[in-house]
Amino acid sequence: MEKRIYNFSAGPAVLPEDVLKEAQENLFALPGVGMSILEISHRSKTFDKIHNETKQELKSLLDVSDDYELLFLQGGASLQFSMVPLNLMPPKNKADYIVTGSWSKKAVKEAKRVGTVNIAATTESETFKRIPKQEELKLDPDAAYVHFTSNNTIYGTQWHKEPEVGNVPLVCDASSDILHKKIDVKKYALIYAGAQKNMGPSGVTFVIIRKDLVERSQDTLHTMLSYKTHVENNSLYNTPNTFGIYIIGLVAKWIKKLGGLDAMYKLNKEKADILYNCIDNSGGFYKGHAEKDSRSLMNVTFNLATEELEKKLISEASAAGFDGLKGHRSVGGLRASIYNAFPKKGVEDLVSFMNDFMKKNG
Repeated sequence: MEKRIYNFSAGPAVLPEDVLKEAQENLFALPGVGMSILEISHRSKTFDKIHNETKQELKSLLDVSDDYELLFLQGGASLQFSMVPLNLMPPKNKADYIVTGSWSKKAVKEAKRVGTVNIAATTESETFKRIPKQEELKLDPDAAYVHFTSNNTIYGTQWHKEPEVGNVPLVCDASSDILHKKIDVKKYALIYAGAQKNMGPSGVTFVIIRKDLVERSQDTLHTMLSYKTHVENNSLYNTPNTFGIYIIGLVAKWIKKLGGLDAMYKLNKEKADILYNCIDNSGGFYKGHAEKDSRSLMNVTFNLATEELEKKLISEASAAGFDGLKGHRSVGGLRASIYNAFPKKGVEDLVSFMNDFMKKNG
């Protein structure tokens, strides 16, 4: 194709063009290696270098201290829904979960198979249009951990500050906003994220786990379900997604070249502001789903007056080169996912299209 279209998909999602071009250029044979990244052994010195460099790039970007281990696993966030309680819930066998959308509900379902789940807060009765306030949280000081989902792709909401949980370990599913800004990793016991939205291609799950939490993994666990297994084997107990890890390394270097996570956050705010301003200044033609103080910088969700009008916009937008704007089937409407790699010009072009559509159909 001569021209790439604008990819607003929620995931797998847009990747930086510079990363795609470098991967394309070196796909046939890595420089000085004579083999493709798709062919090399995960036990080779070449991959060992790629693997360790990727870990160091992420450690540097996120300012991760030596108190934590970094892992590249498989099975997506969906497997982490099970691994987190299997490894961290015993011996107390109870944990707090803050429910802000479909993914945190799925995490609760798996945790209930292991022990008692306390729903510390939920906004389900309000169609998950906002994040719970700190004073709404009903936390158990004796819980094994507190789990929350930092960004909700379906409903377009996001935590802009971590929940305060005292001395209880904090666990976060950061699948859809990892690397979108600098966070204080020291506030977390464990962070996990599927790579396919902000980090790289599908098939890799990134985990940051505090070393003392690894000791909770019981020897009775199935080998592949134990964090201890993966820490002891440096994520190489089984064959990892070598290509995915390679791409994640390139993405990390791209963010670093851009100016790091502070620069990334500034750009993400600018992109989101452009789109939210269009929605807010439309005189009600476009209606945002999320409350303003809970809005996501990654996934902008909105509706039009009728489903027919929404279908018309999606159809015309697709023909104009704006792909993936249809909202999730559970809530309908429209959703523009503008992750790290989504270009600012793409947001500006979408807003221009939306304003034109409003003039013709308002």
